[in-house]
Amino acid sequence: MAVEIEQFMCRSDNFGILMRDSQSGETALIDAPEERAILDAVERTGWTPTVLYVTHHHPDHVEANLALKQRFGLKIVGPKAEAAKIPGIDETVAGGDVLRFGGEEIGVIETPGHTAGHVSYYMPKSGVAFTADTLFALGCGRLFEGTPATMFASLKKLAALPAETIVYCGHEYTLTNARFALTVDPTNSALKSRVREIEALRADDKPTLPTTIAQELATNPFMRAHDPAIRRNLGMETASDEAVFAEIRKRKDVA
Repeated sequence: MAVEIEQFMCRSDNFGILMRDSQSGETALIDAPEERAILDAVERTGWTPTVLYVTHHHPDHVEANLALKQRFGLKIVGPKAEAAKIPGIDETVAGGDVLRFGGEEIGVIETPGHTAGHVSYYMPKSGVAFTADTLFALGCGRLFEGTPATMFASLKKLAALPAETIVYCGHEYTLTNARFALTVDPTNSALKSRVREIEALRADDKPTLPTTIAQELATNPFMRAHDPAIRRNLGMETASDEAVFAEIRKRKDVA
């Protein structure tokens, strides 16, 4: 991998990401959940960020924007559709845009649903995606500003990435997501095995991320609406994939 990535906890359950291009030394942040945790990561690694890539406007992802901009003079890049809600934004991006970071390209993927303008960032050379609150390990974001159809379409875009893509998400929600996943996909042996691994990681206070696209396609019910076993369990054998996804999301909202 051409980039080095430091993943760390922020707030109560957010993940912060600091990444460095190993050749140029250029360093970036993905979202800014909490100033103190980010400063600790900068001090720990010695990597000084020059750019902040924002995925969406929610306060727990942009809270430290202005403080970090003042401290480091960094450039803030974020989704054009949410520019008015992102503090300190300097440059806007939309789906299909390609950014340069060191010796790599970062592709911008529009992934609305959680918010209306949410974007994900994909680095094909390093095989890494930052999906924030669209795709979680064994879950997906709540639909605060989108419909099930919107989120389902966003997840299909991410599902189309190479299976080996390493995925960094915005929150440590995996254990809760895993327990819910078993209620809709109880016969999935890969899921049951993964739940045991997740329980062991959390018991040792270790992070459950990153994940991979392959893992999510095998075990994440929100990416498996086509699966016959899930459909049978929900009594939705003849429903559309989108309708099955909507039912899973509805059940998770009240779980």
